[in-house]
Amino acid sequence: MRPIASYPVILTGDVAGTAAFYRNHFSFEPRFTSDWYMHLQSTENRRVNLAIVDGDHPTVPEAGRGRASGLILNFEVRDVDAEYEKALAAGLPILWTLRDEEFGQRHFVTADPNGVMIDIIKPIPPSAEFAARHPQPAT
Repeated sequence: MRPIASYPVILTGDVAGTAAFYRNHFSFEPRFTSDWYMHLQSTENRRVNLAIVDGDHPTVPEAGRGRASGLILNFEVRDVDAEYEKALAAGLPILWTLRDEEFGQRHFVTADPNGVMIDIIKPIPPSAEFAARHPQPAT
């Protein structure tokens, strides 16, 4: 397989409400809308897309029907501190406060109305211990 694109699809019982959440808080805009499916695209980067589908729609295989669970969306940003302040000001739930991780991330975690976790990340240099675990490129 040689994919040409990939994007997550969130199963929900509230397509319009979930789409509004991502429009209002993460700068997505609709590219296609219906009552059971919406395709969203970031206004900041057209390569970042997200779809939302009614979890009970007949196009969802019976085995997969329902709601999203066990999912974390990662959004890498340039200024995680500013995004954290925006999330706080908007009253979004903060599941993980802003923190630096020794493996090389400064991030925080929030959630959408469906409980899908959203990890907002800025890469930072890893600790010496973590850096030592990665092979250095040959020179």
